[in-house]
Amino acid sequence: MTKTLSVLAICIACSSLTLADEYPIVPIWPHGLPEGAVEFTKEQIEQTKAKTTDERIFYVDEPTLTVLKPEKPNGCCVIVCPGGGYNILAWPKEGIEVGQYLNSLGVTAAVLKYRVPRRQPDARHAEPLQDAQRAIRVARSHADDWGIDPNRIGILGFSAGGHLTLMAGMHYDEASYPQQDEIDKLSAKPNFLCPIYAAYMGVDYADKGPLGDLIKVSKETPPTFLAVTADDSGRGTHAALLFIELQKAGVPAEIHVYTKGGHGYGIRESDRPVSTWHHRLGDWLKDMGFLKM
Repeated sequence: MTKTLSVLAICIACSSLTLADEYPIVPIWPHGLPEGAVEFTKEQIEQTKAKTTDERIFYVDEPTLTVLKPEKPNGCCVIVCPGGGYNILAWPKEGIEVGQYLNSLGVTAAVLKYRVPRRQPDARHAEPLQDAQRAIRVARSHADDWGIDPNRIGILGFSAGGHLTLMAGMHYDEASYPQQDEIDKLSAKPNFLCPIYAAYMGVDYADKGPLGDLIKVSKETPPTFLAVTADDSGRGTHAALLFIELQKAGVPAEIHVYTKGGHGYGIRESDRPVSTWHHRLGDWLKDMGFLKM
């Protein structure tokens, strides 16, 4: 819904932080959404918001970053994109809980509350990509006060958030919105990608078949860590195909394909090996040098 935030919200954004629960929240569009943002009727908004639960957020029109800072930051930062089919956000399971784990590694986590539900069914990632590109730039603009290295900012996402992660890493040089302010002069390119059980990598957002045209790999694609299960529809195959393309392009990449586990497990414990994938991520981040002090 297109609108300009109140003077109070803008002042809060200028001071960097507002509080919700225990974590600071940073509005990423303090001057309002980019021109052309899809609007919902008041009735649609009320009906959609009414579905929200402790586990799922059904409506977002003011994207934010919820910032989780570790006790001993090492300078690395990860933008976390919860999944939910571009229709909802699995907020604690694929957002806050993941941020807390990253904090245990010394990583500053910024959980992105991007726009849902889908605004454009035929281009379902379009407005979330605006939010992701802006979020990366906002994180870079806060490098000093967050205590992070602007050259060690990655993006991690689950399912649709994994797709958004890939879009941010493969389309960073394409302007998804007109410049809003000085922050938009900063690079939107993430330094590494972590698509976890990423969805929609096929033609027309399919989860089976060949990789779609939106999956554009080049030698400039950021280093990538992938985790998925073989029994997750065609997403395991898509992850394997993407890994092959990354190898062809000479992009440092690592993939973990677990036999069983399905979809949507986040980092919650289970009796299956897939519930330890995030520890492999920690190993990879260390091995790649992203956790250096």
